[in-house]
Amino acid sequence: MKSVTIVIPVLNEATAIAANMRQIMESVKSLGATVDARILVVDDGSRDDTVRIVQRLAETEPTVQVLALTRNFGKEAAIHAGLDHASGDAVIVMDCDLQHPPALLPRMIQLWRDGLDVVEAYKIDRGGESWLSGLLAGGFYALFNRLAGFDLRNHSDFKLLDRKVVEAYCRLPERERFFRGLITWMHFPSARIPFEVPERSGGGSAWSRLRLVKYSLTIISSFSSLPLQVVGWAGALTLCISLVLGTKALYDKFMGHAIDGFATVILLVLILGSIIMLSIGVVGNYIARIYEEVKRRPSYLIDLRRSSVTERQSADRAGEPE
Repeated sequence: MKSVTIVIPVLNEATAIAANMRQIMESVKSLGATVDARILVVDDGSRDDTVRIVQRLAETEPTVQVLALTRNFGKEAAIHAGLDHASGDAVIVMDCDLQHPPALLPRMIQLWRDGLDVVEAYKIDRGGESWLSGLLAGGFYALFNRLAGFDLRNHSDFKLLDRKVVEAYCRLPERERFFRGLITWMHFPSARIPFEVPERSGGGSAWSRLRLVKYSLTIISSFSSLPLQVVGWAGALTLCISLVLGTKALYDKFMGHAIDGFATVILLVLILGSIIMLSIGVVGNYIARIYEEVKRRPSYLIDLRRSSVTERQSADRAGEPE
């Protein structure tokens, strides 16, 4: 019998997680006896009663387990923790707000049974998302495709991963991760399933636009060094402009022409100053990433008192034969 673990990262979902989990569990039970399915809820430092609600649910549902992080490390860290601690022949990552339709689970598992290592669900629309959010998302994915060479438009974190894909992902040494980008980068045999994004069940998103912009900058610097090259190109361009203006100034001086260079000097200073400050910002972003990586801190920490999955269980599972 094949076994599957469903990893669900959560953050402050107390208002709707009980009802949403019931719907997810109904879909899991519909898989029948041919699949041993379990659910691992990863709490990313919720400040409400999310953990207590899931713990009470786990008391009556033996297939549900809780993995609580000590604080909010971010969704990427929560996914990483879930994959590290998930058992089974395959792992499915999905959200708990029902925007990742649980009804797709049987089809995803069937495609995996047919021999595919990755089954990805992609959006054919973005649901009730505002036009500004859609515009910003489209701009980010277009820029990411241009810089990193991966087209992730309408991709989501709703994916099924074979055990060998999970192990390969967990072996990656980097601390700052972009789940959907890294799965695409690994390029295992995959299939795609379209879905329409339903209304979110249980309040609004925890992601602010400022946080999304910061996250986008981290992602781009993780997958592409092109911005650093752009800094060099900008320096070469300003050098050419400076040489042209400098040559013109010297020519006017030797020819005895009246020099009206005040506006030119001010403009040149503004251009150079802006490019220098922008370049320092780009280089600083990459240095910050290097600083985070060389510290070698773990991407997450487990709160063992509130978790039903432990570090020992993870170590035991890692030693199991395939």
